[in-house]
Amino acid sequence: MEWPRAFRTHSVSSDRFECYRGLARVCLAFAAAPLLATGCTRVNEGRPPVARRAEPQVHHLFRSVSPSAVALARVRVVELGRSVRGRPLVMHVFGHSNDAVFIFGGIHGNEPTSASVARRLIEHLRNYPEVLGGRRVAIVAEANPDGLAERRRGNAQGVDLNRNFPTRNWRRADGDGRGHGPTPASEPETRAIMRAVDRLDPDCIISIHSIPRGKHCNNYDGPAEDLAAAMTRLNGYPPRASMGYPTPGSFGSWAGIDRGIPTITLELPRDLSGSQCWRENRPALLAVIQPRTVYLSQ
Repeated sequence: MEWPRAFRTHSVSSDRFECYRGLARVCLAFAAAPLLATGCTRVNEGRPPVARRAEPQVHHLFRSVSPSAVALARVRVVELGRSVRGRPLVMHVFGHSNDAVFIFGGIHGNEPTSASVARRLIEHLRNYPEVLGGRRVAIVAEANPDGLAERRRGNAQGVDLNRNFPTRNWRRADGDGRGHGPTPASEPETRAIMRAVDRLDPDCIISIHSIPRGKHCNNYDGPAEDLAAAMTRLNGYPPRASMGYPTPGSFGSWAGIDRGIPTITLELPRDLSGSQCWRENRPALLAVIQPRTVYLSQ
């Protein structure tokens, strides 16, 4: 870079030159700030462009993180139990507030992008703890680690964990009945998620899945219609009260309908990668964590 004439004059001492050069760098940084904070528009296939606000972490580039935020970044790792094959069922907990959000992915092992998005959210909260906004956020990235390791929908015993919750509408699957489990909550992974809900008593829950494109949506159970609509403004997925087929023993039925907790089943388009799904849903997930921010006021 060639410096302006004022900085190249031979009459300036080396100390003063360094001072001027440092000042110039500060000026350049502040000049760039408005460009970084400018919102952008993402073009999505099959739907109109969605206007995006700048992500909140942009503002961290130009200010220090407060001591309280550093305290929030101290994540607690809780083992909720073990899978059928003995893999730990781990929950990451940020913050200490009674106002809690529970998010989990990977309950179906053939939907790996759901676990990927949950892991990326954990990393994001580690790096930018101030987005917690005083809330407690608990995340289980891999609710079915055995299924994820083998890329199979069910757990190691072939049970679809999202049909194994003790709901009022639970029933045995057709045939040998193994698909839904021999009894409600028969599986250790199911009981681990139930244990998390009981411990957290969350204000709302996001269960992350994936589905073929065209069926992706913000599916809601319980008193979560407004939350689904708010997420739709940010990820462009349609809000849906039903998936269009029976879901006996599903987590949404257990937590949302039977227990009255606002519950969203976030169905990601299956043709996208984990990083694409994260970029597409990051604003909506952060809005759930921080409901009083600009995200939900758009």
